[in-house]
Amino acid sequence: MTIPTRRGDLFVDAARDTRHAGPATGDERRLLVDILAAQRATLVLKCTGVDDELCRRSVPPSTLSLLGLVRHLADVERRWFRSVLAGQDAPPRFSSAADPDGDFGGAVPGSAVAAAAWDAWHAEVAFAEAFVTDAPHLDVEGHDSWRGTVSLRWVLLHMIEEYARHNGHADLLRERIDGAIGL
Repeated sequence: MTIPTRRGDLFVDAARDTRHAGPATGDERRLLVDILAAQRATLVLKCTGVDDELCRRSVPPSTLSLLGLVRHLADVERRWFRSVLAGQDAPPRFSSAADPDGDFGGAVPGSAVAAAAWDAWHAEVAFAEAFVTDAPHLDVEGHDSWRGTVSLRWVLLHMIEEYARHNGHADLLRERIDGAIGL
């Protein structure tokens, strides 16, 4: 891997980077879905090639780690798409009322822990993608104890914001792990 020397460079071959290949104009649903997909792909990219270091903490005593972000975002996907929009009884996989920071605190070294996190994240993303595809329109609503009534449109926007914020954290974590920087 060639590590870039400026932030605008990317630590993967630009020709293989298809995160932003979708249209920049057109249907609102398509744009929201494509931007969210690009944010999800960015998380995967930031975690690629550092399997043994996924649990490395940013700056102790912080529990922030790449694996913690994967676990957290699996729970976030689950909450908004399964619980709120689909109305399923789907408690978080990694955190709880008794351990609200379990998504980060439980991100400990071990291939089984990492595999479980990725499996959960992939399952929740697949559910979310299917839900969005099957939704008749962006005004589908669900009820959230925090926000009240929310629409699919709002959830998609919120998820883009959630990933963008945490991908910024992933940028810093990845640079701390092996010096890799880039978009």
